[in-house]
Amino acid sequence: MGVLSDCGLASGLGLVFDLDGVIVDSNPIHSAVWRIYLARHGVAAAEDFDQKMFGRRNDEIVREVFGADLDPAEVFRHGAAKEALYREMMRPVLKEHLVPGLAPFLERHRNVPAGVATNAEPANADFVLGTGGVGRYFRVVVNGAQVSRPKPDPEIYLRTAELLHLPPANCIVFEDSRTGVEAARAAGARVVGLRTTHDRLPNVDLSIRDFLDPELELWLSVQRPVA
Repeated sequence: MGVLSDCGLASGLGLVFDLDGVIVDSNPIHSAVWRIYLARHGVAAAEDFDQKMFGRRNDEIVREVFGADLDPAEVFRHGAAKEALYREMMRPVLKEHLVPGLAPFLERHRNVPAGVATNAEPANADFVLGTGGVGRYFRVVVNGAQVSRPKPDPEIYLRTAELLHLPPANCIVFEDSRTGVEAARAAGARVVGLRTTHDRLPNVDLSIRDFLDPELELWLSVQRPVA
C-alpha cells in the first residue's frame, strides 16, 4: 500500500494528462480553425465534422477530408499549416483557455510523477505547455509523432507509463474524448473523464467538469497502487 503524500495521493501512482480538452479547453478553437482552413481550400466541413475530429490525430483528419490517397508530404503540409493557424489564433488567449483549476491542481501534486500523452503534433504540445506556463510539472511528454498508432490504440499510454517507470495500472489518466478513454482503458489505466468536450463519457472511473470539482481530490485520496 502506498504511503500518502502531503497532497493526499498515495506514492506509487502517477498522473497522465491528455492535452486538448484536458490541459487546455481548445477544441472549440480547433473546430473553428479547421473550418477556416478548409474554406480556404474550397472544402465545406461536414455536419458531423466535430465528432470526427475530436480525439483524432491530424493525419487521420487530413486524409478523411482531402482524400485517403493523399501523398504523405501533402498530409504533413496540411496538418502543419492548420496547426500554425491554430497557434496564431490561440496565442493571445491561451492562458484564458487553460481548464479551470489545472494550475493549482498541478502545483498541489507537483511531487507526483506526471506526464502528457497527446495525439497533438509536437509543436502544439510545446506551445501549450510553454505558453501556458505548466510544462515544468511534467516529467514526460509523448506526442502523436512519437507513436506509430494513435488513440484509441493504447500505445501512447503504454509508452508514457514506461517512461514514468510505472505500471499502467498505477497511472491515473485524464481524458476528454471517447477515443482517449478507450486508449487509456486498453492500456489498463484508471480514467478520470473531463466533461469539456462531451456531456457524458462512458467507461470512466470518475467524471468531473474541471479540476475545481471537489470530488476529484476525494476520489484521488482513496486510490492505491497495485502490487
